[in-house]
Amino acid sequence: MGIHVIKMPDIGEGIAEVELVAWNVQPGDDVNEDQSLADVMTDKATVEIPSPVSGKVISLGGKPGQVMAVGSELIRLEIAGEGNAGATAAVAAPPMPPVQSTAAATPAVALPSTTGPARTPLARPAARQAGDKPIASPAVRRHAWDLGIELRYVAGTGAAGRITHEDLDAHAAGAGIPAEAQSASPAHAERHDEEAVPVIGLRRKIAQKMQESKRRIPHFAYVEEVDVTELDLLRRRLNDTHGAGRGRLSVLPFLIRAMVLALRDFPQINARYDDEAGVVTQYGAVHMGIASQTDNGLMVPVIRHAEARGLWSNAAEIVRLAEAARSGKAARDELAGSTITISSLGTLGGIVSTPVINHPEVAIVGVNRMVLRPMMRDGMVVPRLMMNLSSSFDHRIVDGLHAAEFIQAVRGYLECPGTLFVE
Repeated sequence: MGIHVIKMPDIGEGIAEVELVAWNVQPGDDVNEDQSLADVMTDKATVEIPSPVSGKVISLGGKPGQVMAVGSELIRLEIAGEGNAGATAAVAAPPMPPVQSTAAATPAVALPSTTGPARTPLARPAARQAGDKPIASPAVRRHAWDLGIELRYVAGTGAAGRITHEDLDAHAAGAGIPAEAQSASPAHAERHDEEAVPVIGLRRKIAQKMQESKRRIPHFAYVEEVDVTELDLLRRRLNDTHGAGRGRLSVLPFLIRAMVLALRDFPQINARYDDEAGVVTQYGAVHMGIASQTDNGLMVPVIRHAEARGLWSNAAEIVRLAEAARSGKAARDELAGSTITISSLGTLGGIVSTPVINHPEVAIVGVNRMVLRPMMRDGMVVPRLMMNLSSSFDHRIVDGLHAAEFIQAVRGYLECPGTLFVE
């Protein structure tokens, strides 16, 4: 028997260190070749580290949340044969294939619905105590999403209760409701449980990104209400006429079109500010970020060249990016490079919000929910569908007057939607 040392592999793109997010094995476990050993996170991606050999785990090289340098010792295995522990340089895990990005974004937003199985809660399995969080790799989590299964209801048979693909398949085949989960608890029983949750992995990246944006950018907010009655009538008419063949339209493609047109007169808002170099780069292209809340955390998928797209092209790209982000299959270049961002919580959008700018951009437009309200028109009270735009701007680059004029221009296009199609 010999000792085989596996080092942190070079994931590529000049990355010198990664954060250890979770162990998928524990000392004493038998592992097979290509079995996932650990989950690590770079600035933009969560990656599974596979084992290049079969053996038994002797020791682990770090704790979740620890930042590890490429080439540092990741894990030690006992294997058949001589091993490599006596060699000058221990063998690293094999080069990583293209990774599936889970990039952190800045503001929160709900992605549009995509087709997929509904998540039906079941009773909690007896194998894990109430309140315990499920342990599973990103691949297993994606598998659970595809099956429409909530992981907290699945009993894990892996090390430390880790949920495997086999556990998901068994649950999907009809795991049923444990008897102990059917007993009712007291309606007003006291609770004394508490849990310290380490801020690691993607949540740490999100926290750092949010803190950096608020620390470096002097935000100011501007809120304006928009009468979207005519816009919604047009949207519904287009969906009734063309929805089956071209796909259905939400409000977002119309808002993107309105922003593209308005930005022609306000190029300083479609910009990125390098405050260290003291340079503002204004862009002719509109790369529209859609700040997005997914099961993996906050992301900003980017619609490239929104200025060259029509309504249905933008709508299709929103759906495609939504699916890619939710499944963890969005490529790195689909999660970076936006020049201005939209933040929307859809039907949960509230009345007013104060979105955080996606650094190093200088503006973000927040979309609140549409509400039918009584409004005065021509001396009469009439029902109108109203929606607020809550936007934030970088006051170093964008003056308050220009911010207001930009949002008023967007409002003008949305309230008279026919102008969206007039060049």
